[in-house]
Amino acid sequence: MVVLRELMCPGLELELVRSLRAADVSTGKRSALFSIRRVLLAQHTAFPVSGADLYEELLSCTAILSTGHPRLDELLDSGLFTGELTELAGPPGTGKTQVCFGVAVHIAHFLKQGVIFIDTTGASPQPDSSTCCRQRLAALQRIHVFRLFDLLSLLDCLYSLRRSGLQQVSVGGACVRAVIVDSVSALASPLLGTRHMEGLPLMAQLAVVLKAMVKDFNLAALVTNHVTRESSGGSVRPALGVSWSHAPRTRLLLEHAHTSAQHTSASQSSWRSATLIKSSRQVPAEQARYMCAILFFNRLTHLL
Repeated sequence: MVVLRELMCPGLELELVRSLRAADVSTGKRSALFSIRRVLLAQHTAFPVSGADLYEELLSCTAILSTGHPRLDELLDSGLFTGELTELAGPPGTGKTQVCFGVAVHIAHFLKQGVIFIDTTGASPQPDSSTCCRQRLAALQRIHVFRLFDLLSLLDCLYSLRRSGLQQVSVGGACVRAVIVDSVSALASPLLGTRHMEGLPLMAQLAVVLKAMVKDFNLAALVTNHVTRESSGGSVRPALGVSWSHAPRTRLLLEHAHTSAQHTSASQSSWRSATLIKSSRQVPAEQARYMCAILFFNRLTHLL
């Protein structure tokens, strides 16, 4: 037995020695100290992993959730990928909320998976249970709606869901596979600007917790965003600035479809275009416009 002292072995700092002495531990075997050190290193040290192992892990845990619309799935390279954040950006009236409704219902009704739908604008519909059949009610039970109207409440909700391991939304044996936030910009935009300094840190926290949730629980995240217009060229781009632009893995820009005046009608006015503006798998719109960059779709209907 030897008296414990500072730097007797790697990792035995003065603060640790004092803590041990406060707990009435002043001596120990040198071999035991090194054994404890080896165990701690094995538990808490990051070991190198080969790219092949990472690829196999990615294949084993990644799922692709169809949106329910073939053309939209084509634009997204088959659908929404778990472990990733996808963003729908566009001006008001371009169908962002309708797309979210359609995606939520398709995942719940056809894929039999749970969905967390966070409504920040008060746009989520109220289902009429008297007209819903039993099958549709079963699908609606897999959609868990949270109505939150400030960014702090949104962060608190996401952190709470992550701490609980999504247990509070696991109903009927359905595994939660998607989290939808409509919309992020409605809560974040009022906090961004010269008068508010807390907006960017809160946005960074939101990006971190969303990415952590999709990785930890193998979820697909879908969020909506507004757009801003550049003063020089007049083109539109997603809002919330450069710092938020790194959070989504895939971004779609929704716009009103451009039709000629003689073909414009009530049915045509409800059509929209979706442009792929960011993707780690597909070619951006500027380089693949002829193939799949522009997608026309009617407003998605849902089962409510």
